[in-house]
Amino acid sequence: MSATLKAWVLASRPKTLFAAVAPVLLGSALAFSQSKGNLPAALAALFGAICIQIATNLANDYWDAKKGADTADRLGPVRVTASGLLQPRTVFFGMVFFFLLATAAGVFLTLRAGWPVVAIGMASILFGILYTAGPFSLAYLGLGEVFTFLFFGLVATAGTYFVQALSFSSDSVLLGVMPGCYSVVLIALNNLRDRATDQRVNKKTLAVRFGEKFARIEILFFLFVPAVVPLFVLQFHGGGWLCAMAAFLSALRVGGPLVRLRDPRVINDLLPHAGTSSLFLAIMVSVFLLM
Repeated sequence: MSATLKAWVLASRPKTLFAAVAPVLLGSALAFSQSKGNLPAALAALFGAICIQIATNLANDYWDAKKGADTADRLGPVRVTASGLLQPRTVFFGMVFFFLLATAAGVFLTLRAGWPVVAIGMASILFGILYTAGPFSLAYLGLGEVFTFLFFGLVATAGTYFVQALSFSSDSVLLGVMPGCYSVVLIALNNLRDRATDQRVNKKTLAVRFGEKFARIEILFFLFVPAVVPLFVLQFHGGGWLCAMAAFLSALRVGGPLVRLRDPRVINDLLPHAGTSSLFLAIMVSVFLLM
């Protein structure tokens, strides 16, 4: 693999892509469980979600570097713009490219499901840019968790269901709570790790605004909420309890080390567990929905 390709893979942050796959999987499973599924629409939704996730990651990389948030003493993985692995202009146009790919998927879905897809797509792209761009970016105001919960949880799951079933469902919104919570955990873990450097550049995340103790409680709360959702979606049947137990044990896998955390660099080891937990639970719940 060439150095340039490795840099692009690093910039896309592959481990975060689980957050894009999980809600599409859940929304599709619910649609197919009701005999309303549509495979081309499901694949287009998956493609669009992954493209938006990558584009948002590139936007974060570009604007964080531009605002001076990614310094040499950053504890997280290497950022390609700040480190010089890719030129800022290159990262910016990469972001535009992936947003255009997501738009292409959106055009296909709009032809099937109509104007609501336009609203969902435009809002997802707009907030993906505004997450770190501009003087009032969401991440710098402490609104990053709100954005991720809504768009990588509720909207992505309910939207995936809608483009297939051509109707809304309260169950799809409830299912979206699970990937939404895990997305919040990913953001909050990053913010806890980077609290000291973020504070120096006036990036007012919730961890900066309310402190380390608040950040830990926030993460623990959103780790354990997904353990409750399967009980309601699967109506307290055996599958619901099994999924709930799996979510609870996954939460302990991250929550235990978090409670004992002394070195913020350990958070880099916890992030993959949070991402895989989201996908694993989505797969489990999807299987039981389809049974």
